[in-house]
Amino acid sequence: MSDAYNPETEGAKMSFATDMSYGDYLGMDAILGAQTPQSSAHDEMLFIIQHQTSELWMRLILHELSAARELMLAGDTAPVFKMLARVARIFEQLNNAWDVLRTMTPSDYTTFRESLGASSGFQSHQYRLIEFMLGNRNTAMMRVHEHRADLLGKLEAELEQPSLYHIALRALERELGVSFDAEVYQMRAPHASNDAVIEAWAQVYRAPSEHWVLYELAEKLVDLEDYFRRWRFNHVTTVERIIGFKRGTGGTSGVKYLRRMLEVELFPELWHVRGVL
Repeated sequence: MSDAYNPETEGAKMSFATDMSYGDYLGMDAILGAQTPQSSAHDEMLFIIQHQTSELWMRLILHELSAARELMLAGDTAPVFKMLARVARIFEQLNNAWDVLRTMTPSDYTTFRESLGASSGFQSHQYRLIEFMLGNRNTAMMRVHEHRADLLGKLEAELEQPSLYHIALRALERELGVSFDAEVYQMRAPHASNDAVIEAWAQVYRAPSEHWVLYELAEKLVDLEDYFRRWRFNHVTTVERIIGFKRGTGGTSGVKYLRRMLEVELFPELWHVRGVL
């Protein structure tokens, strides 16, 4: 029998009394100590970790979207394509996570649901920031954050900046030499479909080789929203599978509320243009 493998013989560092280790770099003590179930139910740990990891992925989404916006404002579009592709794949990762949560049955969930109190995923300020950055600026959703001045401040600060889609539309105006009405650029309302914008995108799609950068940007945005919609749909399915049509812990109508969210279009003209080509 061969001797047990010893990485130290190949030069691997084994002592970290004075140097930064893997756990130190990642802050593992804080991360692994952040799960504090409020009950003795076995499945509550799954529920907590599912949502904590989702919030970590959302933090990365915000990191990527913030960088993409800065680059687009500076007119440096090429690196943005990779960032938007990454965000789409993060939503795919979030989508796959619902498969893990769906291993929890209605009976499992009832063992700790009361421990959640009034907490609910729709109270996620990071999710709200993502929506605001992409253009779905429903300010009515901000009231849930009024108890935290710091979080409300972040949302207010986002509303002072153009959304990612606003910047794409400004680039569309410059490329085609057109000008959209001011209502297209509302800062504190969800973006609504506009016929002039649809026609402008139609020009890009009818001659992609002449407007390649905008054409590619448009498709990256559609790809992102495609994955975002799948994530929302699987959220609805998961909730219906676990709690049926009960009200959500945060007081929403549960599945009915989530189904309404499926109707929201982030970049409506990029979807509607397909019907006029």
